[in-house]
Amino acid sequence: MPKTLPMIDATAPICCAPVASGPISDGAALEVAVRLKALADPVRIKLMSILLSGSAGEVCTCDLADSIGLSESTISHHLGQLKKAGMVTGTRRGMNVYYSAQPDALDALRLVLDPNCCS
Repeated sequence: MPKTLPMIDATAPICCAPVASGPISDGAALEVAVRLKALADPVRIKLMSILLSGSAGEVCTCDLADSIGLSESTISHHLGQLKKAGMVTGTRRGMNVYYSAQPDALDALRLVLDPNCCS
């Protein structure tokens, strides 16, 4: 059974220096770990890929379920974990929830892990 990380407000931006800049504090390490744990699942990586490449900006859970081949409840669970980590946002419209990626959260995580990446 995987170790459960403590609850933190992961929707707030990551606010620490790059990992390579020196020893990281316990709190900053926890902030990064929570976000990485949310992404550490192949289904969640695939969901982020779909949401980031979508031209519509928002995608319904029903369409995501069809794209990935899983039930809507399973997709909702994975999106809930990504939402807790601040990686996606959801908007309810009637019976459906539409999700969109938060690219700024991924950019912040990238900069914390490697500030020289992709420049």
